[in-house]
Amino acid sequence: MVRKPALMEKVAFTSTLRSEGVAARLGVLLGISFTVALVTGLFSHFLQHPPPWLNWPSRPVWLYRVTQGVHVIGGLATIPLLLAKLWTVYPKLWQWPPLRSAAHAAERAFVLLLVAGSLFQLFTGLLNVAYTYPWSFFFTTAHYWTAFIVYGALIIHVATEWSKVRRSVPVPLEPDRRRFLLTAGAASGLTVLLTVGETFTPLKRLAVLAPRNPGIGPQGLPVNRTAEEAGVGPAGAEYRLVVDGTVRAEYSYEELLRLPQHTVELPISCVEGWSASAHWTGVRMRDLVAGAAPDAVVTVESSERPSGAYRVSELRPPHWNDPLTLLALRVNGETLHLEHGYPARLIAPNRPGVMQTKWVKRVTVS
Repeated sequence: MVRKPALMEKVAFTSTLRSEGVAARLGVLLGISFTVALVTGLFSHFLQHPPPWLNWPSRPVWLYRVTQGVHVIGGLATIPLLLAKLWTVYPKLWQWPPLRSAAHAAERAFVLLLVAGSLFQLFTGLLNVAYTYPWSFFFTTAHYWTAFIVYGALIIHVATEWSKVRRSVPVPLEPDRRRFLLTAGAASGLTVLLTVGETFTPLKRLAVLAPRNPGIGPQGLPVNRTAEEAGVGPAGAEYRLVVDGTVRAEYSYEELLRLPQHTVELPISCVEGWSASAHWTGVRMRDLVAGAAPDAVVTVESSERPSGAYRVSELRPPHWNDPLTLLALRVNGETLHLEHGYPARLIAPNRPGVMQTKWVKRVTVS
């Protein structure tokens, strides 16, 4: 007979709040949450890095605002559920013997991937929306690939545990276990309430946990990357916007102002979850590149330092042809603040804020 080490004998897991039913219910909630996060996260990723054959639609204008808000706020709300789930099942980590067979070893390996990957995704995601990066890797790439590892491990875990879920979920919980589950759910709901205002502006006063309040910043709009961080100074009289490629032109700032001006209401929707609507005034992109082929790709380039990860962004035909897509010169009736891209910035519907290029100096039609 294999005897447990003395340390194992001293560990007691006697809480009556733990049960298969509690673990199964938390697992179902986490499965739903992780599925929503994967779908919305992939939508965001492929909006930012679309394959050549994929032209995302520009309408509805609010779509990215909703999907990314759900992705970030839902991810934050998942943290209390994950912690409750881990507390419920962690005694299984101390099972003895730890590996009973090859199949059991494989099952535990996938559980390890699921737990470690889930913690990595949620807590690095939390630090990302707080603009804190105590690591050297590129968050976007790590977050993207880890998502597939976690979801693959989740599918395998669901397959191995499904019989327990079907057996235990229909059975009513005892009052103390039901209260524990409701407490975890309430913590998750409170997280939503205290962050959703960063996307749903009527509740912005409640967004005390949100890293960006949508009403704070120059001209009432938040700023992620400042002009100083981008190495951009005020544009002088020498500023020229160059249109290059199959369409060629050059404009001073005053000449841009004399072109037909249009005003649209569009949100800035950041990948970190916050969004804020504003009235933008400027030149329609399709007017600026008039004469471009219908299937042309328009590249917008910023004057920020070449090291900027999103210094250049692409506009595929659905976006540059949309009358709502502007080279904006004004916001809410005022000349653009330098922090918002003066003298000119891109604003387009259904598009991540990181791709709404500021301090535009060149537009290339290819």
